[in-house]
Amino acid sequence: MRMPKTIIIATRNAHKTAEIRQMLGEEWQVKDANDFTDWPIVEETGETFLANATLKAVAISLVHEGIVLADDSGLCVDFLDGAPGVWSSSYGGEEGNHAKNNARLLAEMQGVAQRGGYFSCTMVLAQQGEVLAHFEGRCTGRILTTASGGHGFGYDPLFAPHGYDQSFADLGSEVKNTLSHRGAALKKVMAWLSNK
Repeated sequence: MRMPKTIIIATRNAHKTAEIRQMLGEEWQVKDANDFTDWPIVEETGETFLANATLKAVAISLVHEGIVLADDSGLCVDFLDGAPGVWSSSYGGEEGNHAKNNARLLAEMQGVAQRGGYFSCTMVLAQQGEVLAHFEGRCTGRILTTASGGHGFGYDPLFAPHGYDQSFADLGSEVKNTLSHRGAALKKVMAWLSNK
């Protein structure tokens, strides 16, 4: 039996790690901040998804051996000129508070007919402080007028992917992972890794 390959995800977000672990399958051992005691705090000061993912990947790869994968992702709404974008996780005024983020988005979209938008994910691979490659994935859809569904996290209850009436939170992880921005980016990552 082959030993699983190890990849370190530069995140403290257990939901994000769980999604990536599910998509990678048993061939990979996935670790994140919860597996280490010396995890540095990385300030996400970039103004793009690529900049923030790079900051995280490089910083973690300097303190841990092996390949590090970092992603930065968010929701970009057409009517809001791409907001919340890189500030998706703190849009409601408190970092990581999904309820406040969703409440602000609903308030700003109240009565708006133009409801298109997309999730964007940029993934960066790094090792020993050097960027190896980066990849982007997107999922287009629309912003719902009310939250729906009990699965997922973040803006999932408010986002219906193109071709679906249900939100990501209604569709569940198995369907979401085949459609999502993170799934699209991760497929590119795995294709790159398989050629190395």
